[in-house]
Amino acid sequence: SGLGDAAAAAAAEGDEPVRPLCKPRGICSRAYFLVLMVFVHLYLGNVLALLLFVHYSNGDETTDPGPQPRAREDPPPAPALSPLPRLEGIKVGYERKVQLVTDKDHFIRTLSLKPLLFEIPGFLSNEECRLIIHLAQMKGLQRSQILPTEEYEEAMSTLQVSQLDLFRLLDQNHDGHLQLREVLAQTRLGNGWWMTPESIQEMYSAIKADPDGDGMLSLQEFSSVDLRDFHKYMRNHKAESSELVRNSHHTWLYQGEGAHHVMRSIRQRVLRLTRLSPEIVELSEPLQVVRYGEGGHYHAHVDSGPVYPETICSHTKLVANESVPFETSCRYMTVLFYLNNVTGGGETVFPVADNRTYDEMSLIQDNVDLRDTRRHCDKGNLRVKPRQGTAVFWYNYLPDGQGWVGDVDDYSLHGGCLVTRGTKWIANNWINVDPSRARQALFQQEMARLAREGGGDSQPEWALDRAYRDARVEL
Repeated sequence: SGLGDAAAAAAAEGDEPVRPLCKPRGICSRAYFLVLMVFVHLYLGNVLALLLFVHYSNGDETTDPGPQPRAREDPPPAPALSPLPRLEGIKVGYERKVQLVTDKDHFIRTLSLKPLLFEIPGFLSNEECRLIIHLAQMKGLQRSQILPTEEYEEAMSTLQVSQLDLFRLLDQNHDGHLQLREVLAQTRLGNGWWMTPESIQEMYSAIKADPDGDGMLSLQEFSSVDLRDFHKYMRNHKAESSELVRNSHHTWLYQGEGAHHVMRSIRQRVLRLTRLSPEIVELSEPLQVVRYGEGGHYHAHVDSGPVYPETICSHTKLVANESVPFETSCRYMTVLFYLNNVTGGGETVFPVADNRTYDEMSLIQDNVDLRDTRRHCDKGNLRVKPRQGTAVFWYNYLPDGQGWVGDVDDYSLHGGCLVTRGTKWIANNWINVDPSRARQALFQQEMARLAREGGGDSQPEWALDRAYRDARVEL
């Protein structure tokens, strides 16, 4: 998805981006990673359909390229960008004083070192929180859930894969059987449906995949199943809101030049907090406002994704002048604001915060899935209670040792716990940085040129929210 309304349709404590679901081994080839990237980024498909991409080929190039666009003159080399600032955590519980607004001190408290996570009480005033909620209600909120697209269905119709390869990929412990835990570890999302042991067994029963009913699939049982039946079942399943990956509504509020003065003030505060350049912050996504009603949740996910040669960042694709099949969200930082006090539940959980090690398979033990925020939030390592005006922020990437973006921080896995009473309102500021330093520099250079030559109308679509820009609501 892009960062316009279609792509903006993602969610609450952060949209889950493109990320691999296994480490490369044997048949887990780059082609497989491409599939996983499409899968997570679009929030649809199921693991069995998704894994059909293992041997997916882009096909031969056409011998008739057709009319070619006129080659444009290459822009001058972009200036080198300075290293990205990064706040030090020091130790859990460490506090430091900062001044983000005139005549007021704020205190930043370290909540964890893995991920590097901080809390700032009183970042927003109660009046500012109420204003943001009011503006979001004026703008109108839409359901956060994303459903399959025509492009996905078309891609699925072209896939071919060996069922033996698929079985080997899922069989993590190589014992010749697919346990529910192994399937769950590879299953993130299926047509927006959150997979549980019960839902997988229900699917097995519906397509007669597990004749002996032991919850495991042998190679023989797996080979006898028509894989299209899995996809058909997932496509036709009508999930309740409690069965979805997330259950919330959201909208986007413009913060650029000409926005409400409070929206501009918040962006300037974020700029001082992060110590990033104005170019990076101003060209990042608008403010996302999310409402969780009673029963709302968002299962654990990460906000950003790695970029492989076959992917590009959503924000820099506009100027990269590259042809790549997939895109992902590149969010260097997440700044999350709590806009109200929640009567019951609604914490933000970091299931593996400050674990000594990270292992994907260890997220599911003894029928406890730590990613499941409806059932097992209480078992996560760290939970942050929503308090009106408090902000929490964290880094979604590790440093690369050269002052720029490195690998995704797996410990940044987080989710929104079930709201048991009342309503929960939050807002997200995501700071977009391309892991390619050169591409980020080119993007900033090109956006500056467009601003000089064409004014505001030359800004990226997602940076200019016309529907909100004309709204004027004073405190």
